[in-house]
Amino acid sequence: MRIAAGVDVGSTQTKAVIVGEDGGIRMLGYALVDTGANVQRAAENGFLAACRESGVEPEGVGYVVGTGYGRYKITFGNTQMTEISCHARGAHYLFPSTRTVIDMGGQDSKAISVGEHGEVLDFVMNDKCAAGTGRFLANAAEVLGIGLEEIGPLSLRARHPVKITTVCTVFVESDILSYLAQGKKPEDVLGGVHLAIARRTVSLARRVPIEPGITMTGGVSRNTGMVRALEEVLGAKMQVSQQAHFAGALGAGLFAIEKMGESFESGIWRASNATPRG
Repeated sequence: MRIAAGVDVGSTQTKAVIVGEDGGIRMLGYALVDTGANVQRAAENGFLAACRESGVEPEGVGYVVGTGYGRYKITFGNTQMTEISCHARGAHYLFPSTRTVIDMGGQDSKAISVGEHGEVLDFVMNDKCAAGTGRFLANAAEVLGIGLEEIGPLSLRARHPVKITTVCTVFVESDILSYLAQGKKPEDVLGGVHLAIARRTVSLARRVPIEPGITMTGGVSRNTGMVRALEEVLGAKMQVSQQAHFAGALGAGLFAIEKMGESFESGIWRASNATPRG
């Protein structure tokens, strides 16, 4: 079996996936760690954790592709690829019908138009503003004094979502506090927050444009309230896998398998000597 890995170093979390090819390609294991201040260490820790989870020795991984915000800090990687290409490829593997990817991460959001083989046709990205990202949601949770993992389910209980007038992370705090002072319920405030982010994200995505077969990736895909808000604004269901958070790393792993095969065919393949030891 050929074994490869993809490591996606994001601004807040690092994801690693081990994939194997033996007639077909399958995920062998994956891991999630906080990125923290030491990006290189986060990449190594994520990779080693994924190896342990999959039962594969680090030395047995033949090729590593890095992606994400910190991809150039993955010193043991063989090459790097953009997160756009990796999310498209990973989403297509999870759902072959994927034609549009909406990726919402900790610090950026993006929409990707995907071809029938998982190739990128077009994309648009918001990486200059926290609106429509996990950071925006984290700020809202902090103002409300609620855990980040609680805000999605709580927003689903909204009966009269408030109208959030700004999607600026700097000013949304005053909006939330104003509504709470008026006696609005936290769930209705959060319902409004999620809808505001969804409208902004869909507005961004329509520049691609949006085609049926919409797949959501990124850490925010675990927020059930955000998924529902996006579906409400889109007027369509989205495809969300349990592995959606790992789509970028998975795509990187699929590219790694592909590049490994190309090297075998050319007769120049050899495992990286820089693979971190457990």
